[in-house]
Amino acid sequence: MPSADRRLQPRRKPRQVRAELTRERILTAAAHVFAEYGYAAGTTNRIAERARISIGSLYQYFPNKDAILAELVVRHIDRGAWQDTDRLDLSPGTLRTVVRALVRDAIDHHRDDPQLLRIMIEKAAFSKDVVDTIDRHGRQRVAQVHDVLARHPDVRVRDLGLAAELIVTTVEMNTHKLMADPRTTSVERFEDELVDLVTRYLLGDQQP
Repeated sequence: MPSADRRLQPRRKPRQVRAELTRERILTAAAHVFAEYGYAAGTTNRIAERARISIGSLYQYFPNKDAILAELVVRHIDRGAWQDTDRLDLSPGTLRTVVRALVRDAIDHHRDDPQLLRIMIEKAAFSKDVVDTIDRHGRQRVAQVHDVLARHPDVRVRDLGLAAELIVTTVEMNTHKLMADPRTTSVERFEDELVDLVTRYLLGDQQP
């Protein structure tokens, strides 16, 4: 609904450095407050206090904490985007090495704060900005994984485009689930099992 989406939109888009710094202070403070107090108790008053600004100043930028959380989700997704796949250790090697680099990159991006990640997964409302960011990030990541797999001689799948989509979805959804509650299993075991799963799929009838 358009009215619901308006509730999730930032009120002020910073045009000056000072305003951008204030906006970043609000988002940083909110991340700490949500992680420390949880979402229900993570009030805008607490966020403003942590950011050392007045509640009125906070409301100049965001209408409510739902809009702040939605913006944190957008920032989280954008910070996890690959600017260049060459920054990953994807030099020619075994297929398992390439897959491990992809899996480890996803894990590393979600290590920082399990509590905040869990809140983003469970509580964030899907504003238009969130939906657009997820769609843009997903298309970019699928294209990059497709490019990586297309360059490896050991990949044996019938449809490389579909394979890239399946791998991105499998890696990211399972990584989100584990890192939001890392007590369920060790990260090292999760990484090994997910690498095995994806590698065997890509090898087809070959043995890893």
